[in-house]
Amino acid sequence: MPDQDQEQDVESQNIDSVEGADAASHGNDDRSEIFARNIRIIEALLFASSEPLTNAQMSPFLSDNADVENLLVSLEKTYRGRGINLAKRGDRWAFRTADDLGFLLRREEKETRSMSRAALETMAIIAYHQPVTRAEIEEIRGVAAGRGTLDMLMEAGWIRMRGRRRTPGRPVTYGTTPEFLDHFSLETLTDLPGLEELKGSGLLSSRLPPDMQMPLPFDGELRDDEDPLDSDEFEDDEE
Repeated sequence: MPDQDQEQDVESQNIDSVEGADAASHGNDDRSEIFARNIRIIEALLFASSEPLTNAQMSPFLSDNADVENLLVSLEKTYRGRGINLAKRGDRWAFRTADDLGFLLRREEKETRSMSRAALETMAIIAYHQPVTRAEIEEIRGVAAGRGTLDMLMEAGWIRMRGRRRTPGRPVTYGTTPEFLDHFSLETLTDLPGLEELKGSGLLSSRLPPDMQMPLPFDGELRDDEDPLDSDEFEDDEE
């Protein structure tokens, strides 16, 4: 039979186990509360913001060492199948109407300015060929690119001046913006329609050369053949 000391040791171990389990339970509860609070904060920030937000913009409002990407993925799952979805646009996040319900809002939209064919073609060339210069746009289109067309696209917030090509004359290079991705419901530029999709929609002729390939757009940092814009050029671009 176990003596009294052994019984006390067993009892003490049982108490320690219970206390350890309670501490672990409280720790899990605390982490769950912090996670839930961070989710609510992100939800509030995105609802209140008029523009998509990056992880870095939301991080200062969250608890220390919060895994912003994990929180966003969790929130995105929560909103799947609802009338509003959490969408990723490049490196930014925003709440957007579910794709299958977009037609309900489009009936209420009012176009303040329709895009000309020249603007549409220019926009498409920049999207697929970026970084691209004005001269390169004109070469692809086969006609001169009016300065007003590029100004209109920049005013809409869909294109931006990226840098200057390292060639004689140092021409400005153009590329798309996060607003372009958001407007056309694209997460990344790789989501742009491919050759077969463009043919199927009637935007490209089905009699194109069989070896024709769609270009792969580049939307990262400046390439080796690009120089950064001067500070005053950035200010002009923002204006």
